Amino acid sequence: MIEESRNPHETREHRVKRLTMRSMRRGIKEMDLILMRFAAAKLAAMEEGGLDAYDALLSENDQDLYQWVTGQIEPPARHEAIVGEIREAIAEGYAASDR
Repeated sequence: MIEESRNPHETREHRVKRLTMRSMRRGIKEMDLILMRFAAAKLAAMEEGGLDAYDALLSENDQDLYQWVTGQIEPPARHEAIVGEIREAIAEGYAASDR
């Protein structure tokens, strides 16, 4: 179960904003671009379980994240679903934010 960084007193709005900021302040520019666009397109509509998974993913090393998201190597099982969503968003051109 992925709930390691969830604050029970944090509002959903604040959590989405926090995750959005963490998406923009990564260690490498490529991940800034990928994750900030994903966050803008998907986080507001994401259910709590998805936010938990994304929150946990953001704790990972950027070099690993980049390889997972670009398909160079497969992500660990605990991150497969959220990395798959990010890959789909990239393939769609992040179009969900325009719908």
